Amino acid sequence: MPDLAPRQRAMARAGQASADELLAALARAGAAPEAEDLRAPETGLVMVRGRIGGDGRPFNAGEATVTRAAVRLPGGETGFAYHLGRDRARARLAAILDAHWQRPEARPALEAALAEIAGRRVEAAQRAARKAAATRVTFFTLARGED
Repeated sequence: MPDLAPRQRAMARAGQASADELLAALARAGAAPEAEDLRAPETGLVMVRGRIGGDGRPFNAGEATVTRAAVRLPGGETGFAYHLGRDRARARLAAILDAHWQRPEARPALEAALAEIAGRRVEAAQRAARKAAATRVTFFTLARGED
């Protein structure tokens, strides 16, 4: 059975990328963004489930909008993608990236491009955390000595 972890990591990174970043990653790998739609991008709802305390009984937390797509390249590789939100172009590009990622010769360039995207996302999250930390207020109580 093939190791799915590298593909899962690639698709997790693609899930964080914008449509422009996905298009740039495909261009960097020399992969054409053309593909046949097996399932045209469509938007729907999924139920989000949670667990009380993280490991307790499951409960329905609410619904989330998800867009999915499935494509086939001329070489026969198929790609699939699901994205939170309604961006159909982004879901289709992620499915195309998934299909190209399955070609061994395209994998190193796609992994490098996705690593750059992940690095930019981490830097952006760190900047946001630093900005939030700068506004942190620490409250404390002085003992009055009457007790």
